[in-house]
Amino acid sequence: MRYRVRTPDGELEYESLLHVEQAYVAGLVAPEDEVLEEGGTLWRKAASLPNLARAKKPANKAFNRNQTLTILVAVALGICALLLMRRGQGMLAFLASLGVVSLLWRVTFTTFKSKRR
Repeated sequence: MRYRVRTPDGELEYESLLHVEQAYVAGLVAPEDEVLEEGGTLWRKAASLPNLARAKKPANKAFNRNQTLTILVAVALGICALLLMRRGQGMLAFLASLGVVSLLWRVTFTTFKSKRR
């Protein structure tokens, strides 16, 4: 049985509820999107369908192991920069600070890219 899904961007048609479920898990169908069964007249929120409500969403990949490691390295480098400044080695502290900025820029950009998908 076919299903139509209405999103803010338009409508999509799926061959079966299994295909809708796969799209839901992949993030193509949001919980607030509306679903209509073929031959039906009642649009229902995707989150209200039992099969979709039970479907597991993939884990948020924004903070995977690489992101955590990058943040820890940035914190360690920041501490080194502070210690270098305290010892009067301003140029090395400045270079360490640039390293912190570049690492945090990478974390921010990676997180932004993963949220847009």
